Amino acid sequence: MTTVEGFPAAVGEPDPTTGELRPVDRDLFRALLRRQATTVTVVTTAARGTDPACLGGIGAPIRAGFTATSFTSVSLDPPLVSFCVDVASSSWPVLDRAEHVAVHLLGAGQRQAARIFATRGIDRFASYPHWVTGPFGVPLLEGVLARLFCRVVHRVPAGDHTVVIAEPLALGDGGEGDPLVYHQGGYTTTEPVAPR
Repeated sequence: MTTVEGFPAAVGEPDPTTGELRPVDRDLFRALLRRQATTVTVVTTAARGTDPACLGGIGAPIRAGFTATSFTSVSLDPPLVSFCVDVASSSWPVLDRAEHVAVHLLGAGQRQAARIFATRGIDRFASYPHWVTGPFGVPLLEGVLARLFCRVVHRVPAGDHTVVIAEPLALGDGGEGDPLVYHQGGYTTTEPVAPR
């Protein structure tokens, strides 16, 4: 185990009552992050195809979409949001070239959408038929709590991910409802606190 200057090497299991700090390793870091509850979004995008016409390519847009739990607001003035994407994911080559994205905030009843857009090796848009083609060919999911249509303004490399910063250009409010939440490796939702 690697020690960090000023921190002793941990021996055995930590005592949660002492607030012991241990050096970070991949498994410990992942376990800690599972404790953070986050809202679930699906990010969709489209980029122009790259196959030349001589190979039968017609430049039709290539779609991509993925489930993200890293969505957050960055700035109100100007309005900016961000999300992270794994550069090893199948969505990254499309997102790397895309100029626009749509961020969909999922409602409590949309676990199926979250699962489909998190599944590797499938055609996510064929598996989830509840979408329409929006501006610039970007797929827009139907029945979501809210939707932001954005222009990508920055891509910031960060370890094995890229932080995408985007400027909202238009939004759609799907109405009231509880959000879908990701916590401890599964989907759940918020529950109203009963009055005392």
